[in-house]
Amino acid sequence: MKTTIDLVNGGRLPLAAIPVLPFPEFASGVIDLMRHSATPIAYFADQAEPDGAPELFAVLTAAEPGTFTVLRSRLEAGFNALTPRVSQFHLFEREIAEQYGIAFNDHPWMKPVRFHQVWQGGKDAWGRDPARHPQPGVMDFFRVEGEEVHEVGVGPVHAGIIEPGHFRFQCFGEKVLHLEISLGYQHRGIERLLLGGPWPQTPSHIETMAGDTTIGHMTAYSLVLEALSGTTAPPRAQALRAIALELERLANHVGDIGALAGDVGFLPTASYCGRLRGDYLNMTAALCGSRFGRGMVRPGGVLFDAEPARQQRLLHTLADVVPNTRGALSLFFEAPSVLGRLEGVGKVMTDDALGLGLVGVAARACGLDCDTRRHYPVNPYNAENVPAIIEANGDVFSRARVRQREIEHALTFVRQALENLPEGPITAPLNSLPADTLALGLVEGWRGRLAHIALTDGQGRFRRYKVVDPSFFNWSGLAMALRDEQISDFPLCNKSFNLSYCGFDL
Repeated sequence: MKTTIDLVNGGRLPLAAIPVLPFPEFASGVIDLMRHSATPIAYFADQAEPDGAPELFAVLTAAEPGTFTVLRSRLEAGFNALTPRVSQFHLFEREIAEQYGIAFNDHPWMKPVRFHQVWQGGKDAWGRDPARHPQPGVMDFFRVEGEEVHEVGVGPVHAGIIEPGHFRFQCFGEKVLHLEISLGYQHRGIERLLLGGPWPQTPSHIETMAGDTTIGHMTAYSLVLEALSGTTAPPRAQALRAIALELERLANHVGDIGALAGDVGFLPTASYCGRLRGDYLNMTAALCGSRFGRGMVRPGGVLFDAEPARQQRLLHTLADVVPNTRGALSLFFEAPSVLGRLEGVGKVMTDDALGLGLVGVAARACGLDCDTRRHYPVNPYNAENVPAIIEANGDVFSRARVRQREIEHALTFVRQALENLPEGPITAPLNSLPADTLALGLVEGWRGRLAHIALTDGQGRFRRYKVVDPSFFNWSGLAMALRDEQISDFPLCNKSFNLSYCGFDL
């Protein structure tokens, strides 16, 4: 019997085609794939029957280019965690534990991830515990013991209009020995809200998973719905989605470099980039009426077109903003005082990036070529029009440099896409969703890989909808970047990752 099933980006599988493996066979299959350079896309549980044993689904990259491997199992009493053997699963297993009240036997530290309210029955054969998880922020932290070792707590309330998160530093003098990050304050239960859908309000929930990644998340959701319904968005709609996605990348990358400039006191680029970010957001507003792209992308296509007059306005605006963007970035990256603050700070080694499962900008800054647009493309992206943009040192400079190079690529991509928009419609009708089916949609958002996976029930409604934002993996990278760094460099390292609290918390 074939124990694994392959799937493509924007593809679907009948659940009946995915064999349900005994957990030991499932675990050995996952571990074997990981030893052969697979990386995890998602690992989650689904409970079709309230009193039944939850099922496990693992989606990993496959050896065949452009494909993924899906494994499925049913939980049994007394099963062991995968984390001790494959570290990339540590957050996934903690998440499953708190969502379903399940205890993994040998997980190194079963801490809450988002503070779900969990199973309230008595403990059953699968180890589900009736105890509630603590309130946000009430948990154990790792402590470094020793003479003159001290602890510094930061947040969840910060000195700025930003989202809440708690950072616990273990320090020796100014040196950070260990940073532990506690999130979950922004947990809204979005995955639970999606169950039984798609509902009329579902697009609004998807677009606000992480507000700065509206286009990315909505495009991934649309790929899932189109895969389920057997629909292909028209070429013109695909091009407009890509334009909106690259404008989202431009606005955020330019804003991030401006924030880094502010952190090191380099005011010319900080001032320029603040305005330039607004220019790119305004281009998105000119396209669809919303600076963050809300209402632009929908399953089947897009709701707004770039007719000739709008197309020309966007091209003229882009032509005006390009030299200003390049000038602001050149000032930043050519200043010795800036380079002296960025180079060698907050370094993450390549092996650590692999072990933590880093994605997106953070991974590419460590020398990892992991771009969904290149390796798992959907139109109009492919490996020819998206180059490998990687840096080797894994420090703040490398993360900033990846952003600079991606800005250059996005400027060219948007101009060419606007100049060569295909003719034709911008929407395609969706068919009814099939019953008992799994579908996958991946998009390379501006932070990194966005993964959306839907499972439908017997009526073709969502029985499980799983989302993995790039911040889910990359917060662990920030903690690693602070090892042996000065605590005063935390703001700079934090800005160089610029991760989402709500994208993690969902």
